[in-house]
Amino acid sequence: MNAPAETSIKTFHGGCPHDCPDTCSMVYTVKDKKLISVTGNKEHPMTRGGLCVKLKDYEKRHYHPDRLLYPLKRTGPKGSKQFKRITWDEALDEITTKWKAIIAKDGPHAIMPNSYLGNQGLVHGLNGGDAFFNRMGATVCERTFCGEGSCTAWLLTVGPTAGVDPESFIHANYIVIWACNSVSTNLHHWHIIHEAQKKGAKVVVIDSYASKTAKEADWHIAPKPGTDGALAMAMMNVIIAEDLVDQDYIDNYTIGYKELAERAKTRTPEWAAEITGIAADDIRKLAREYATTPPAAIRMGVALERSYGGSQAIRAVSSLPALIGAWRHVGGGALQFPVWEHPYKFDIISRPDLIPEGTPVVNNLQLGRALTGELNLKTPIKSMMVWNTNPLTQAPETDKIAKGLANEDLFLVVAEHFMSDTAAYADIVLPAAMGAEMEDMVLSWGHLYLTYNEKCIDPPGEAIPNNEIFRQLAKRLGYEEDNFKWNDTECLENYVDWNAPTCEGIDLAYLRKHGFARLKAFGDKDVRARHANGDFPTPTGKCHFLVEGAKNFVAGPFRQMYEGFQPGEDLDSLPDYVPSRETPATNPTLAAKYPLNIISPKSHGFLNSCYANVEEKIKGQGEQFVLINQFDATARGINTGSVVKVFNDRGTFEGVAKISDDVNAGIIVATLGYWRQLNNGTVNCISSAEFGDMGHSTTFSDNLVEVALAK
Repeated sequence: MNAPAETSIKTFHGGCPHDCPDTCSMVYTVKDKKLISVTGNKEHPMTRGGLCVKLKDYEKRHYHPDRLLYPLKRTGPKGSKQFKRITWDEALDEITTKWKAIIAKDGPHAIMPNSYLGNQGLVHGLNGGDAFFNRMGATVCERTFCGEGSCTAWLLTVGPTAGVDPESFIHANYIVIWACNSVSTNLHHWHIIHEAQKKGAKVVVIDSYASKTAKEADWHIAPKPGTDGALAMAMMNVIIAEDLVDQDYIDNYTIGYKELAERAKTRTPEWAAEITGIAADDIRKLAREYATTPPAAIRMGVALERSYGGSQAIRAVSSLPALIGAWRHVGGGALQFPVWEHPYKFDIISRPDLIPEGTPVVNNLQLGRALTGELNLKTPIKSMMVWNTNPLTQAPETDKIAKGLANEDLFLVVAEHFMSDTAAYADIVLPAAMGAEMEDMVLSWGHLYLTYNEKCIDPPGEAIPNNEIFRQLAKRLGYEEDNFKWNDTECLENYVDWNAPTCEGIDLAYLRKHGFARLKAFGDKDVRARHANGDFPTPTGKCHFLVEGAKNFVAGPFRQMYEGFQPGEDLDSLPDYVPSRETPATNPTLAAKYPLNIISPKSHGFLNSCYANVEEKIKGQGEQFVLINQFDATARGINTGSVVKVFNDRGTFEGVAKISDDVNAGIIVATLGYWRQLNNGTVNCISSAEFGDMGHSTTFSDNLVEVALAK
């Protein structure tokens, strides 16, 4: 009898690659070269061994029976999901042959990349293909799905600072969570806030509906969608009029207080009450409590930017801490994206120096318009490569995207894990590696830790990592730059500024040993008061209430680090309330036809569109629902459980009605992420591709619709 084979169990450091601010440190457990479990790293001070509901069985995702394992070539009509297996050589040869022909006939501008944060790795993520396509001279993809208007507003006001340390919220006595559903989308920060709450901190959630987080708050304030700027300006009015300001901080560390105070004079609580639906007395109470309960901290969510005036609202909110001197205190200030203090070298990752002058830019929010000819591009898009994103679900005006993808003249290449809505239209599908199958550092936009991800298993079938795809394509196209020859380790050595003050005592070897490392500059959670004495990373070193000569822009990492063809419009020198485009108050003619505002937050059980094809996750999330107030439901003959259609001139989707007081009359809620091929439309069928006021931001919460019983 043969002796049993030796069983080998090993553990490896991991980092969650998904689009989430938490960027959890994880532990991969491998047995006999198979991933058998993924758990949270208990040693990590912020994520503390926990994983969200999406990641609790991450190992099963690696071995899902529907996973793409081999390169595929389309054999049937676009969207039919009819493919045949081909070899990698055949796939790469076909791609490069087609691209060479397109470049010869129409030039490289006829080719466009399209990626987002389906993977947050520095090597294999959002920017992983930038250098390749910049070298090609392809049309630049401006990627502004989430947070980019917020970035523009934040950078104009306080510069590229991490702001208040998310861990320092434990020291706050007054916490405002503004347009962020932390329980579903920032779980590990919520744990810190909840601990502060148990210690006596008051937690206020400002959100247009009663989210899971709002229900855990001490006070939920529900302004009408897109009116947050009016609320913030009215808070300023009260703080200034009642002399609750920190005049010393203002005098020494801010620019433009006189002008801001003058504007705020007319932005009274009564003025804001008419706009927001929040009682003037409640606005006064909020302003007074915020200004007189130090340390006071604000957590801003990306949803704050999702109306036309959202970025101006963020400028207003970002100005509040300096008004009251909240920055003086450990645990005081505002939190947007801590990523600004991370030492990533995006110029090396993206290689903007390779972009030929005059290269055009297409924004991914307007992909449908680009593919259908609506944008009247000088050079129409003849080929597109998609990785780390599923635009047919996640981008607005999806009916236009579907029409564009169905065009037989479009040569579409998609690198994916599953046959997504977008992949179904591809001419060539490339099987991509998953988290445990590749080495990377995972970008964090929610805390001050570097997170290492170790390759611990080989990908199944013939799947390979994104960056290897680009290395092989570069080789076939004869690109000789050094960065196209670096392996993943060499990429990490070059993509991070290991000599930066934030990396003192940290190198790649350290990360490989420990899995994570806290950035060193400005102290830990118990001492960090980053801007106690100003020192804002702005041109003046001060917080800018006033920005003279401001121009609209999109931050570099979201447009392949390209500075050509920036939006460039003049911006208001001061923050203010800017009305939404689609509300009953601002567009009564449209509201007569489509009277309801829709909010489309992230799902609890999906991560963007990831997991929305997995049976267990769908069961946990539930089917597509439409949250509606009893008043609106009764007027339309809708009961809980009714199948309803939500529609406007842009499109239609269906869902199951849930009648609830969690939403006020005039508002409905339907979460993002459901796949089009598994449902009757998706939320983004009704979403506008019009930009917000800054950073080419989204307007996902600035849409009017009607709801009716589905026939």
